[in-house]
Amino acid sequence: MTIFKTVPATMARTLRVLGHLLSYPDAELRAHLPEMRAALRDERALTSGRLIEIDALIGRLRGPRPLEVEAAYVELFDRGRGTALHLFEHVHGDSRDRGPAMVDLVRTYEQSGLLLAPGELPDYLPVVLEFASTQPPQQASEFLREIAHILQSLFGALIERESAYASIPAALLDLAGQRAQAVKLPAEPAIDESWEEPMAFGGCSTEGQARPGQPQPVRIVKQPPVGPAPHGART
Repeated sequence: MTIFKTVPATMARTLRVLGHLLSYPDAELRAHLPEMRAALRDERALTSGRLIEIDALIGRLRGPRPLEVEAAYVELFDRGRGTALHLFEHVHGDSRDRGPAMVDLVRTYEQSGLLLAPGELPDYLPVVLEFASTQPPQQASEFLREIAHILQSLFGALIERESAYASIPAALLDLAGQRAQAVKLPAEPAIDESWEEPMAFGGCSTEGQARPGQPQPVRIVKQPPVGPAPHGART
């Protein structure tokens, strides 16, 4: 289902602003929030309703307690895969497929004459949006359409958390010609569980013992003594 019949004439500044709004809200970013708001309204790539939603987010970021704003950002985006800003977290997780996907994305950037800064990951959404902002509007919209399923997942996760940040993937879906729709997300494991180290012996309470709660017997087999090899035998 499409929301726009035509692609906006320009969206480069809008894409860059949306990428910045997803970055860590330090003092430097917050100082430029009024300029970002003005750039969004000047370019007019988004609907008035979407701009009102983003204004609400900007208002929260400009709140009187910056440390709380920064802590809320970390809690939202750095704890849990559903709201991860690294796109391939949603698709590949920690599997080996993530590496080749990263390489392919870097090649896409390089083919446009863009090189990543040291330490940047290519699938970080603000980086992806900066790349998209360098493309003509039609190509940028098509690129966003290719990642629309990830944006829908991120939108759903942010809606579930009642976060004003949900306005950002919603705006990106608008620019892709898609309608933002919250999707049903699978339950995420607790953060402590997802980072839990496996037990060295595999958990004896369910593997091998007769009854839970009883000691696990350990069988030690004595090796036969090693003596000199018989005459003529190979060692």
